[in-house]
Amino acid sequence: MINEQIRDKEVRLIDTDGTMLGIMSSKEAQKIANAKNLDLVKIAPQAVPPVCRIMDYGKYMFELAKKEKEARKNQKVINVKEVRLSASIEEHDFNFKLKNALRFLKDGDKVKVSVKFRGREMNYTSLGQQVLEKFAEAVKDVAVVEKKPKLEGRNMFMILNPKQ
Repeated sequence: MINEQIRDKEVRLIDTDGTMLGIMSSKEAQKIANAKNLDLVKIAPQAVPPVCRIMDYGKYMFELAKKEKEARKNQKVINVKEVRLSASIEEHDFNFKLKNALRFLKDGDKVKVSVKFRGREMNYTSLGQQVLEKFAEAVKDVAVVEKKPKLEGRNMFMILNPKQ
């Protein structure tokens, strides 16, 4: 809330340099702000009495937007990448998938490693379990297993987190 929108009887006023001017009526605080050609901004509405500050509201909003944009820019979005294997995967294919997973982990993404069982392969889920354990062993120096291998329907998967 700014200027005339502030309807409180009394406010605690802070000057532009951060010094406390004391508790006064909101009309008196508004007059002081107008004399300095600045705005009266309520910064702590929950306080008793509410805290208002004399400042340039446009500049204040610009600074807030700038800080928010900077915070969003510095925020890393974590993606979940998936690597699909089969229960009867060959060594070269395994190494290729491993190389991709390592690249994803180095980029800071989580990796979901899944094994899909087709047809009669459902009878040999232990093979899929072994493949996933071998995969976890191969990436243990750069990743931590977040979710242990788990069978859901015809898919068995585990989730790897990059080490910090």
